[in-house]
Amino acid sequence: MTETGIRPAEAATRPAPASAARRAGALAARTATVLAKRALLLVVLLAVVFAAIELLPGDAATATSERGEGAAGVAARRHLLGLDRPVWERFRDWITALPTGDLGTSARGERVTDLLAAPLPNTVLLGSTAFVLTVLASLALGSWAAACPKGLVDRVVDLTSTAAFALPEFVVSVGLLLALSLWTGWLPAATVTSAGGTPADWTMLVMPVLALMVPQTGWNTRIVRAALADQAATPHVAAARLDGLPTRQVLLRHALPGAWPAIATGVATSTGMLLGGTVVVETLFNYPGIGTVLAGAVADRDTPVIAAVVACSAALITVVLLLADLVRARTLGARP
Repeated sequence: MTETGIRPAEAATRPAPASAARRAGALAARTATVLAKRALLLVVLLAVVFAAIELLPGDAATATSERGEGAAGVAARRHLLGLDRPVWERFRDWITALPTGDLGTSARGERVTDLLAAPLPNTVLLGSTAFVLTVLASLALGSWAAACPKGLVDRVVDLTSTAAFALPEFVVSVGLLLALSLWTGWLPAATVTSAGGTPADWTMLVMPVLALMVPQTGWNTRIVRAALADQAATPHVAAARLDGLPTRQVLLRHALPGAWPAIATGVATSTGMLLGGTVVVETLFNYPGIGTVLAGAVADRDTPVIAAVVACSAALITVVLLLADLVRARTLGARP
């Protein structure tokens, strides 16, 4: 016993508060560094967006001009939109206003924040529903296949997930339209919006969600299956099987916790793919979301709107990737 009443063995095994504080500080510093690097990468990406739109034929003044409008009117519109200024000046003004929440003004005179405010909740609803269902389906299918290694279920899941991942969203969308709408009439082919700008009925979400889910479920099912297969070869999982524990308990309590870093990384990667597929899916199903706004902005050469959508998407992907990094750091002690 020491003077404080704590035995030496207990003192040796008890974690030092200072050491825990240092680890937390180091993790916070590494996280801040990662965020700073990704913010810099976002600035470079947005600069590329401005430059790429500048290289496209035409500009926002000609794309949004009225039919029969003369050269003087187009020139006046070009001056009003600031298109007669160098692209680097326009980018500098836009990027310096971004931290204040000012996303600029569209080519048609609307504030970009107001333009995105109405469709954004619809895209969040579509994307989050597809995301959650993708994760649940992938975990279920991947775990089911892992519970029957090299069996019929494993082979069927492997073949099906590979085929699903190989299908682009527009192919899945066309197939769903044919099977569930045109041939059977079970679901509406296009989205009808209510007075509030949202889908008029929940059935109008079914096909867009499925179109986004199918490819990403195939991708993530393979990741879950591979991660669980790697864990099955580890000593603690092999020991659990030798102890005669049920397969379900071995998967959930012994294999799945170690597989979380790989699964989280796959899910984070799917976020970007889901956002990319949203543009195609929303356009095909006439869904009132950000994808439809982005398609119109590209047609109008509307740089502030395109850059705003890219910035919002990149910020969301950055947050999801950071969460995946933190899961990996917590599980493996790896750097984020």
